[in-house]
Amino acid sequence: MLREDLRNIAIIAHVDHGKTTLVDEMLKQSGTFRENQVVNERVMDNNDIERERGITILAKNTSVVYKNVKINIIDTPGHADFGGEVERVLKMVDGVILLVDAAEGTMPQTRFVLQKSLELGHKVIVVVNKIDRPDSRLGEVEDEVLELLMDLDATDEQLDSPFLYCSGRDGTASYTADKVGTDLIPLFDTILNYIPAPEGDENGSLQMLVSSIDYNDYVGRIAIGRIERGEIRVNQDVSVGDYHETKKEYRGKIVSLYQIEGLNRVACESAKAGDIVCISGIENIYIGDTICEFGNFEPIPFVKISEPTVEMTFSVNNSPFAGREGKYVTSRQLRDRLFKELLKDVSLRVSDGETTDSFRVAGRGEMHLSILIENMRREGYELSVSTPRVLFKEIGGKLNEPIERLVVDVPADNVGAVMEKLGSRKGELQEMTPVGSRMKLEFLIPARGLFGYKSEFLTDTKGEGIMSSVFAEYQPYKGDISRRNTGSLVAFEAGTAVGYGLFNAQERGELFITPGTEVYEGMVVGASPKSDDLVVNVCKKKHLTNTRASGSDDALRLIPPRILSLEDCLEFLADDELLEVTPESLRIRKRTLNNSLRAKERAKQG
Repeated sequence: MLREDLRNIAIIAHVDHGKTTLVDEMLKQSGTFRENQVVNERVMDNNDIERERGITILAKNTSVVYKNVKINIIDTPGHADFGGEVERVLKMVDGVILLVDAAEGTMPQTRFVLQKSLELGHKVIVVVNKIDRPDSRLGEVEDEVLELLMDLDATDEQLDSPFLYCSGRDGTASYTADKVGTDLIPLFDTILNYIPAPEGDENGSLQMLVSSIDYNDYVGRIAIGRIERGEIRVNQDVSVGDYHETKKEYRGKIVSLYQIEGLNRVACESAKAGDIVCISGIENIYIGDTICEFGNFEPIPFVKISEPTVEMTFSVNNSPFAGREGKYVTSRQLRDRLFKELLKDVSLRVSDGETTDSFRVAGRGEMHLSILIENMRREGYELSVSTPRVLFKEIGGKLNEPIERLVVDVPADNVGAVMEKLGSRKGELQEMTPVGSRMKLEFLIPARGLFGYKSEFLTDTKGEGIMSSVFAEYQPYKGDISRRNTGSLVAFEAGTAVGYGLFNAQERGELFITPGTEVYEGMVVGASPKSDDLVVNVCKKKHLTNTRASGSDDALRLIPPRILSLEDCLEFLADDELLEVTPESLRIRKRTLNNSLRAKERAKQG
């Protein structure tokens, strides 16, 4: 049976190609908002970090009504580190809108998300977005998309996917490249005509797959998913379990039921096959579980989520400043928070570390883990984290490591510098394409070769380069890669940094702190251009003499320090360093704080 009054679609694309902006316009033009309603830009990015960084982190559901047909839309993240979000929500939809930037063309994440959609047999509508960009190259981008579809073994029907030309910002769509549209009606019509209506037996026994979990302090866990068969009702008794039978099937009850209308969840009494619903009342429900008619349990297979490739150790903060700024500082609080994150993030893995107060946290990439750290920091947690490490695998008796497919788009003048740096990090050039006055280079590079590279890349390309990567495969170990060729400037003693001490220290390297910053022995206060660490006394004051007053420091010119963000700190970390994260501060420190003890350890190592 087909639900002609319903369509379920996901919008997939590489980061920054304009998914969330297009959803904004779809909501506006379908009459979801009142005429005089004030609406933020990128209304779907409702999380603080998403709004600050201009990226989508969590997949979100919304719906619009067009010609009496309800279109459920899922806005997905574009960043490769949040690919797990995309993989699981694709099970809820019957088709996808593939968004491609009219200038950048197909990028690593475009390949990744499109491959997952084709594997599930979804129909694809290709939307070339940002056609109003002065550097757009529509014909070439069309060819790139068709090449990618052929590359990914698309069926004949998928190769005949309709192409539309949009400007998400202006809210226009057209069927041909040479004609600019006036509204998004061509897009809405194509969705109705091309994306199949959901199928499902409304009279069969209930079957629903949970693809997402939300959490609310009042009602607990909220399961979000699509009804594959039958009808679901409030107060209905159900059987819950998973396909792999890792946990026993148990009885639950549907306490409340919601459907998504626009940006709101609206309570309803029942929903039928094809609907995407949110339900609460089932306590231990997880992503990948199936909800069935009580007594008739038939689990649905869940998409296998790609494995994490990067790991960090999260531990209790034990620095001299521990407990000053954080609200949650104990190992029990840290453990509870990390395991709570597992409920809604399918790509994350958490296990106990080597000590009782440390945990090994594995994710898709540095950004995936840094967003988790940033969220915990804002919630009042205080912790210390280690350098990111890649997860090796043994395949056929050989050590294998994760390889990333890296695409860089750089001005032609900077190609030499970028190729030299990536070559030293074991990157292998696969493809080189001129795009106007720029060059698009594609590399296969070990994931650990990208650690700490982003800031170097931006320096080499004078801030004009664009780089993005996605996991490609595991390959045999490529040999040693030096993580960092600079040393650290380490504080000699505890105290407050003063201008005189900093003035003397800045001759040794680049500083990270300002006068008045509290420091402790073993804390990293700057970067040394040499590969060895240097101990500096930033608390040293200028003493009073017969000829000078101690305050006559007017002539001291301090170079403005480099203030590090969370990502910068993670990039900078050496293997013998930790990052102390508190709600107010980020401090890099040595694992062994005592300077003389550290010198003895180094002498032993040789």
